[in-house]
Amino acid sequence: MTWDVVSRQQEPEKHEALRKLCATELPQRMEAWEASHPLALQLQEAVGFSERSNSLRTERTYDATPLEVPAAADDRRGVKKSIRQAFKPRARLLQLLGDQLIGSPRLAVFELVKNAYDADASSVKISLSGLGTDEGTITVSDDGHGMSLQIIRDVWLVPGDDYREQQRAQQIRSRKHKRLPLGEKGVGRFAVHKLGDQILLTTRARKQKECAVSIDWRELLKSHFLDQARVKVTERKARIFKAPATGTLIQISALRESTWTRRDVRELHRQVTSISSPFGRHSDKFRVSLEVPDHPEWIANLPDAELLLRRAPWRFKFKFDGGKLSYSYNFRGVPGIKVAARKLKQSQPLQILADLEPDDLDPTEGPRRKKQVKLVADKDTIEGIGPVEGEFYVFDRDRDVLSGLADSRLIERYLDQNGGVRVYRDGIRVYNYGENGDDWLGLDLRRVNTPTRNISRNIIVGVVDLNLEASPDLREKTNREGFVENEAYSRLRQVVLGALSVFEVERRLDKQRLREATGKPTDSPKGVETPVAEIRRIAKQHGIGDQIEHALTRIESDYNTLRDNFLRAGLSQVGLAVVFHEIERGVAVLHKSIQGGQSIDLLKAQTGQLQRILETSTQLLKKADKKQNSLRHLIKTARDLNQVRFRLHQVRLVCPALEEGTPDAEAIFAFSLALGALTNLVDNAIHWMRVARPDDAPEAEARRLFIDIVPDFPDGPAVVIADNGTGFSDDPQQLLQPFFSRRPDGMGLGLYYANLVMQLNEGLLMFPGPDEFEIPPGFNGAVIALVFKKD
Repeated sequence: MTWDVVSRQQEPEKHEALRKLCATELPQRMEAWEASHPLALQLQEAVGFSERSNSLRTERTYDATPLEVPAAADDRRGVKKSIRQAFKPRARLLQLLGDQLIGSPRLAVFELVKNAYDADASSVKISLSGLGTDEGTITVSDDGHGMSLQIIRDVWLVPGDDYREQQRAQQIRSRKHKRLPLGEKGVGRFAVHKLGDQILLTTRARKQKECAVSIDWRELLKSHFLDQARVKVTERKARIFKAPATGTLIQISALRESTWTRRDVRELHRQVTSISSPFGRHSDKFRVSLEVPDHPEWIANLPDAELLLRRAPWRFKFKFDGGKLSYSYNFRGVPGIKVAARKLKQSQPLQILADLEPDDLDPTEGPRRKKQVKLVADKDTIEGIGPVEGEFYVFDRDRDVLSGLADSRLIERYLDQNGGVRVYRDGIRVYNYGENGDDWLGLDLRRVNTPTRNISRNIIVGVVDLNLEASPDLREKTNREGFVENEAYSRLRQVVLGALSVFEVERRLDKQRLREATGKPTDSPKGVETPVAEIRRIAKQHGIGDQIEHALTRIESDYNTLRDNFLRAGLSQVGLAVVFHEIERGVAVLHKSIQGGQSIDLLKAQTGQLQRILETSTQLLKKADKKQNSLRHLIKTARDLNQVRFRLHQVRLVCPALEEGTPDAEAIFAFSLALGALTNLVDNAIHWMRVARPDDAPEAEARRLFIDIVPDFPDGPAVVIADNGTGFSDDPQQLLQPFFSRRPDGMGLGLYYANLVMQLNEGLLMFPGPDEFEIPPGFNGAVIALVFKKD
C-alpha cells in the first residue's frame, strides 16, 4: 500500500476520504505502520488534528476532526508530551468538604448557626429529636432572609463560591442588622454532611416563592464526577414560610452519629449559646436556642453564666485603638475576708512582648537582628486587626477565697468547662478559642513559669472583641478552628497578652493582701520541680520522654546540689532567684521546641544548655568572696558590658564618675554580685526609657542615663543611677517583692536580686527623694542608689 501526502486545497475529495480513514483505522494501527511506513506521520501533519489524550505533544487547531498522535511517534521525533485538561472533581469531594474538613458534629451545628447569622437572622432554633433511634433528626431553623431559586442555583450549589467574600470586600452589609458576612470560603454549607445523609432544606426569600432542596448523600456520592451529581430543587407555593415570613429550615435525618449522650447535648448547648458575646454590644441581635423534646431534662437546670460571672472577685475591661491602653480594674473583694475593694480607671502605653526576640539560650536563633524590637504597641501593631477590646472575669481557686463565694462548687465546674479567653468578631464567636484543650495565649505555660503572678485558663472567663470590617488580615482557617497563624495573628496575641499583663500586676497586689489576711505565706522563689515536670509531661505527649529523661534528672539533681551550697553560704535567696530566672527562660525555649517538633539532637542540646547554667552558677558562688573594690572600676565594667546595648537603643550615658580627675571611692563587697546588681538596674532603666520614649523621638526627648559616685554620702559611698524613663509608680516595699514586675512576662527578680546583693554586702538599696542626691536636670524618671558599707 502506498501513501501519498494529499493537500485539502489540491484534491478535497481524496483528502476527505483519507481523513475518515485516519479517524477510524490509523489510531489503532499507527504503531505497527510506523515501522514500515515512515510517511504516516507526515500524512497526519497534512490532515491536521488537535490531540486531547495523554500522548499529545502540543496543541494545534484545524478544521478537521482531531486525531491522536501515538506515543511512539512522538518519542521518535523527540517531542515532549503535554496535555491541556480541565480539573474533573469527583463527587466525593463534597463528602470531604463536610465530613473531614469539619472537626466534629458540634462544630458542624455551630457552622450552620453561623450561616444563619450571615442570612441576617435574629434568632435560630435547634432541635434534636429521636436521638438513639433510626428516626433521629436534627433541625435548624432561622428567620433570616432566605434564598431564592437563583441564589440556590448560582451560589448555594457552587462549592467555593466567593459570593460572601465579595460582599465583605465591598462592605455590603445586610439589610436588617447591618452585618458583614462571616463566611467567605463557600464551603460552610457542607457541614450538613457531617451530621446526616439525608437533607431537606426549605427556604424562602422576600417576594419569592418557597424553594425545597432534597439531598440524599448516599445516592449523590454514587455519581462518579461532581458534574454528574444532580440535586433536586423545587420551587413551590409557600408551605412553611408563608408571606411575609422568610427564613431557612434544614432537616437532617439518617444521622451519622445517632448516639448523642446527655453530655454531648449539654456541650452542644454550651457551644451554640456562646456564639454571641455575653458582654458585647451585639448580643441582643442574635439569639440561639436548643431543645431536646425527648429529653428536656438534659438541658434543664443549666447554670446561669451571667449570675456566676457577677460573683468573680476581679473584673477587667480594656480597649486599645493604637494610642494608649485604656482600662478599668475592679477588685470587688471576697465575702468573709476583710480586704477592701479597689478600683482603677486609667490609660497608659501598652507594653508588648516580642514573640521573635532573639534569646541567647536558643541555639535555633540566627545572629541577632540589627533592628530594634518594639516594646510599646502603636497603630502599626493593630494594622489589619483594628481596635481590640476585651473583658475578663477572674476567680481564685484558693480554698479560703473560693469558699467565700456562693455556689463555689458550681463555679468550679463552670470554670472547668468554660475557662479561657474567647474571641468574638462583630459579636460572633470565632471557634475554637476558649474551648477545652485550646490555649491560644499560652496561659498555662506562663502560669507554670511564674505561678505567683500569672493566671491560668481555669480561673478566667474572658472575651476579646474585634471589628470584622477593620480586621481583614485575620483570616479564619478553612477547618473553622481559629485564625490562620500569620503575622497579624501574632500581633493580636501581643496586644491581648500585654493587656492581660497589666491586669495581672494589679491583681497580684490584691492577691497579696488576701494572702496576708488569711495568714498565707508570702511569695518566694520556687525550685525547678514544677517547670521540669511540665517539660516531662509535654515530652511524654510527643513520645520523646525517655530520650531526654536522663538530662532532666541531671538538671533537678544539679539544682538541688546548688541550692544546698547556697544555703550553706548564706546566699539562698540571692543566687537561687537568678538561677531560677535563667532556668525558666530555658524551659520556655525547650517547651517551644518540643511543641514545634524539633529534632531530638536539638532538644538534647537545649537540655545541655540548662545544665551549663547550673555549672556557671556554681562558679559564680565560688567567686562571691568579699574584698576591697573600686566603685569606678565597678561602673566602668558595667559600662563596657552595656556599650553595645547603649548604641542599639540610642541611650546617651552621662557618667561624671568616669571623667578625668573625678574622685573615686572604695568599699568592701563581692565584685561579681555587685556587678550583677548594677547591670540589672541598667537593664531596667533601658527598658523603661524605651517605653517612655520611642525610637524616633526628637533630640530633646532622647534617652539619657546618669551614673555617678557619691563618695561622701552619710550612710556610705554610693553609686547613683537616674534615667528619663517612666519612673516608679509603686512604693519601694512593693518594688522589692520577688516576682513583682510591670514588664509583660517579666520575672520580677531584678530589683529583688539587687536588694539582696546589697544586704549580703551589708549595704543598702535606696530609692532616694529629689533632695538626697544632686541629679542633673532632665533625669526625671527613676532614681535609685547602691549604698555600700563604710570602711
